[in-house]
Amino acid sequence: MAAKDGDGWALCGLGHQHWGLHGATGLLAVHHTLDGMPYVLLQKRAWWSHHGGTWGLPGGARDSHEDAIAGALREALEEAALRADLLRIQGLYVDDHGGWAFETVIAEAEGLLDAAPANAESIDLRWVAADEVTAKKLHPGFAHTWPTIRPALAPLVVVLDMANIIGARAEHGWWKDRAGAANRLLNEIVPLARNGLSRNPDHLPELARWFPRLVVVLEGAAARAADPGPAGVGVEVVVAPGSGDDAIVDAVRAARPWEKVLVVTADRELRERVTALGAMVAGPRWLLDQL
Repeated sequence: MAAKDGDGWALCGLGHQHWGLHGATGLLAVHHTLDGMPYVLLQKRAWWSHHGGTWGLPGGARDSHEDAIAGALREALEEAALRADLLRIQGLYVDDHGGWAFETVIAEAEGLLDAAPANAESIDLRWVAADEVTAKKLHPGFAHTWPTIRPALAPLVVVLDMANIIGARAEHGWWKDRAGAANRLLNEIVPLARNGLSRNPDHLPELARWFPRLVVVLEGAAARAADPGPAGVGVEVVVAPGSGDDAIVDAVRAARPWEKVLVVTADRELRERVTALGAMVAGPRWLLDQL
C-alpha cells in the first residue's frame, strides 16, 4: 500500500476506460442558504486532464488502502484546500460500471467555504446553486449521476422514540432496568452515525449509505441512561422534561426547513402528529435490524 498507488487507467465491465485502478471518488460539498437553496462546490478541470474544461467534483483515484470517504476528503484537500473538519458526511452514492465504480461522497458544509485551486488539476472552484448546475458544461460522469444525486442533497435527521424502540426490542428484563436497557441501545445506535444506515429509508433517494444526524429522545426512568447533549459524532441526546411524545414533536419542529426528518416509532398517535408536520415514519424493526 502506498500513496497514489491507485493512479492508472482501468477497464470497466462496460468496456470503458476510467482513471483509478481501485475506483475513484469525489466530494460533493453542499450548503443550504436560509432560503433553502442548496449550493454545491464545483471544480472546473484543467484543460490537460481527462474531459478538461468541464465542471465536476474535486476527486480522483482511490488509493488501495482508502475507502471512498477518506479518498474524497483527501482529494478535496489536495485540489480545493477544503478541510474535513468543516464538513459532515451525509451520504454516499455509488455509480457502478461493473468492476469499477465512482463513489460520490455528499457532505454538508458549514457555509459557502473558501475554496481555491490548490494544485494544477483545477482551473476554478465555485459554489453553484443546484438549480443552475445543468447550465454548465459538466463532466460526462457527473452529468450522468447529477439527476440522481440532486434529490439527495437535503440532510437526513432521524428522531428515535427510545421508549417505544426498547419496548419493541423486548429485551429480557428491560422493564426492571429501563436506564440500563436505554444505555445498551444507545451504545449500539451511536455507530450508525459513523458507519451510516445499511437500509435506505422509504421515500428517499437510493444511496449506498445515508449518514443521518440522530436525535435520541429519552423519558422517565430511561432518562438516566445519558446526560443531555452529544453522545457521539452526529448523535444528540434529548431528555424529555415531561412527555416523550411532546419532546419528539418538538425535535421535528426544530429541524431546519431543508432537512428531511424520519421518526422511528410504532406509536400510532405519535406517527399521526409527526406526519402532520411533514416527517416520515418507520417502525422500530427498521432500526433494530441495522444494529
